[in-house]
Amino acid sequence: MSGDETRGELPPTRAARRAADQAASRRSRRTPDLAAVLTRFRRPAKTSAANDLAANGDAATAYASNAHASGGSAARQGHPSPATTTATRRNARVVATVLVVPAIVGTVALPAYASVQGSAGFAASDQFSQTQAGAQDLDVSSVASGVLRSSDGYAVQTKAEIDAEAARVAAAERSSRSEVGAQAGAYSTPAQQAEGDDYPWWNQATDNQGGGLSPLRYYYRECVDFVAWRLNRDAGVTSGPWRWDWSNLASGSAYRWADEWVSRGRQTSSEPIVGSVAWFPGNHVAYVQAVHGDGTVTLEEYNWGNDHAYHSRTIPASSVGLFLYPPA
Repeated sequence: MSGDETRGELPPTRAARRAADQAASRRSRRTPDLAAVLTRFRRPAKTSAANDLAANGDAATAYASNAHASGGSAARQGHPSPATTTATRRNARVVATVLVVPAIVGTVALPAYASVQGSAGFAASDQFSQTQAGAQDLDVSSVASGVLRSSDGYAVQTKAEIDAEAARVAAAERSSRSEVGAQAGAYSTPAQQAEGDDYPWWNQATDNQGGGLSPLRYYYRECVDFVAWRLNRDAGVTSGPWRWDWSNLASGSAYRWADEWVSRGRQTSSEPIVGSVAWFPGNHVAYVQAVHGDGTVTLEEYNWGNDHAYHSRTIPASSVGLFLYPPA
């Protein structure tokens, strides 16, 4: 007889033993690796049991299975259960939280705390007032009441009045430009002497600009003064004493030159020659610079078009009223 029969206990049947083995196998697969758990979460001084289990993995697994099957006898013998392992993991997380979170909070809060007025190490400013700095309810009307307001001298107030004033100023400017244009450059002063112009007083102020008489005793930059200069130049005189001037050449009005030419016994003709004076009934004279075979002449002149400037143009000889030959 077996020992079990001696104690009066009946041996388990084959089906019961198979069921118990299958249950133990399932519990064994669900049981965590106690060696790994103990290695990670137990302190180094208390890991001798975990080291023993890591060295004998199969024995630890079998031991855990038997401990679970016997109602936690292993736990009663000083070995940690799965519940103990879970608590250890939770405790480790709590410790990490306690250590890390205060460090983060202290790092972030330190600059803000250090910048607070009157904090340790920072003296309070005698020019800073938290009450004044935070005040946003200023009475603007009382502050601005003493400011002198000005309309910059303009009488207009509304948009319609502003538009009307702008139109009036624009019309006045256009009228002024029209008046100046009617004088055809009477107030212009050339910036440089034109090519081909040898008149020595080309940049002098005109009579309209308050200028006076040239050394030839005609007004500067008038047509008669330019022609008198060319007649002196052709006679070989370019400085005083002058050969011809207002006293012995002709008057200051160009329209009178033809009559005075005849009265002084000088030759006139409808045929142009180089160096003669082209006379126009419209109170203008010019110097004949060239005569062309096609019946045209090239003239040089000042103040043609009333602009007091030098010009050179080629026109038909027939368009000239009369040619005054140079005086002897």
